[in-house]
Amino acid sequence: MSMDFSGRVAIVTGAGGGLGRCHAIELARRGARVVVNDFGGARDGTGGGSEMADAVVEEIRSAGGEAMSSPASVTDAQAVEDTVRQALDAWGRVDILINNAGILRDKSFAKITLEDFLEVLQVHLMGSVICTKAVWPHMVEAGYGRIVMTSSPSGLYGNFGQTNYGAAKLGLVGLVNTLKLEGQKYDIRSNALAPVALTRMTEELMPEDMHERILPEYVTPGVIFLCSEDAPSGAVLSAGAGVFACAAMHESLGVNLGIGEGLTAEQVAERWEQISDFDGARRLNFGGEQLIKFFERIEQQPA
Repeated sequence: MSMDFSGRVAIVTGAGGGLGRCHAIELARRGARVVVNDFGGARDGTGGGSEMADAVVEEIRSAGGEAMSSPASVTDAQAVEDTVRQALDAWGRVDILINNAGILRDKSFAKITLEDFLEVLQVHLMGSVICTKAVWPHMVEAGYGRIVMTSSPSGLYGNFGQTNYGAAKLGLVGLVNTLKLEGQKYDIRSNALAPVALTRMTEELMPEDMHERILPEYVTPGVIFLCSEDAPSGAVLSAGAGVFACAAMHESLGVNLGIGEGLTAEQVAERWEQISDFDGARRLNFGGEQLIKFFERIEQQPA
């Protein structure tokens, strides 16, 4: 199966380097017209300029592809709308959005300022919301769309010093969980990526002896699949060093303790081992499934 993106138009944010650059170049190599978006700032989000995006556009054009540059900040709703309009004016459609832009302001929760917490949320989470909101009506009208959110193992599992980053990254999974439902009848498929890759944002965190094995280009094949016509929807794809796996939310079977005056916190404590036992845990795909599961447990006799 060969994945050809001829005729497709993709917007890739944070595409001036690292993962985003690899995604943009590979989509263009496979025939897509690509909007290379990058604010061009430092790792903490300060500064800015068009040089990074322009350089990737030149790479794509030199290889025979079509691309345009966008230095818009993903936190600037009007600038994002303008970028989408430019793509529509030039190429008539937007089929793919990869939300990859991000910044880091790492500190322990005790030391982080609310300003740094909010700024990371604004770029990673709200920036992805703003970009998705801008393309959504056009994808609905076309009856087609592929959206990838860049989450992180820090969001799925936690990482010391990254409460702001982790909260934003898990928020993107929550966003995907509902977009997969709302986009279903329009063939808009939304997925999340949890990458392990050597980038400008992660180079200080990765052991040096692993650098050559965790290059961004070893993640991109998974993203290309998530952008394809045969993409799943609602998946969380973990990817790095050529290894690919899926993460998902599961819930233990739980215990029906009954209701009424006899229900106490002490009962919960006494049965905690059984409550938190994940043997036989069930994967839940939307909120209604959790409600159904609870109804099933309610119908059983209290244990």
